[in-house]
Amino acid sequence: MTKQLLLMETILLWLLSVSSGALQRPDYDDTSTPEFLNPAWMAGVPSSRPLSEVTMPGTHNTMALYGGGLAECQSWPLAQQLRAGVRFLDVRVRHVGGNLTIHHGISYQYAHFGDVLQGVAAFLKEYPSETVLMRLREELSETGDIYGAVVRYIHSHASWDLLWNSRRVPTMGEARGRLIILQEFAGPALGMLYSSLRIADKWQVPSLDHVPEKWENVYKHLEKAMVGDMSRIYLTYASGASIRTWPYALARRINPLLYDYLTARAGTPRRYGIITTDFPGAHLVRTIISFNWVNKTSA
Repeated sequence: MTKQLLLMETILLWLLSVSSGALQRPDYDDTSTPEFLNPAWMAGVPSSRPLSEVTMPGTHNTMALYGGGLAECQSWPLAQQLRAGVRFLDVRVRHVGGNLTIHHGISYQYAHFGDVLQGVAAFLKEYPSETVLMRLREELSETGDIYGAVVRYIHSHASWDLLWNSRRVPTMGEARGRLIILQEFAGPALGMLYSSLRIADKWQVPSLDHVPEKWENVYKHLEKAMVGDMSRIYLTYASGASIRTWPYALARRINPLLYDYLTARAGTPRRYGIITTDFPGAHLVRTIISFNWVNKTSA
């Protein structure tokens, strides 16, 4: 009976996901195009400021645009995310025979790691004032040995000079025009270690009844980020999922809470670090960016 009930719930969630239609709200957007763009916002960040003191928007499972309601976490393609102002990418690669394909779990995302590198390189060439941080990890495959393939892809689809080749947190000036890989795999330094960040990622949300617990985790980490070690990058995931809590359904409930929290504090510089969401709205992205300056709000 329990299995039958779970199957019925899953079918109902799928029907809701395909019939609800696209939404474009200030906090949530599952359309294919952002309401407006912020392609060069980092140009206004002082070059002397450490990256650990910059507040920036990110996307969880950045390339997860396909696979149905349970797998899809974003609706804007990579190029649109970057132009909207997103500066943290969460990229998962499956390693088979030296190839690195993009996956969210079992769902292939019709892209490979080279597509991501080319997209980031093209963006940074057009907007050299910016930097992009990329969490990179293996997904679905369990080889534990993607370093060599990652290096080959970098040489084939970008350039070694694109990377920030250090474990150290750079200043904004040092980071401009560079891709900072947040390395979550073994091997010599390609960038910073993902584990060096202060991270809150309570991603398992058993049902929508657990939204308050998820929000409490997000809220507490944002409060810590404001007063925590300024030499460390803070990373807060406002995303989550489970078989009963699909990413879009959680984002429609968490994103408004996040947006209200941030807009209530807008107008004063605050260090929140990286705030990562599923299906962010353009106003939410801009509000996150606004904390890098005095008297710039989401209006």
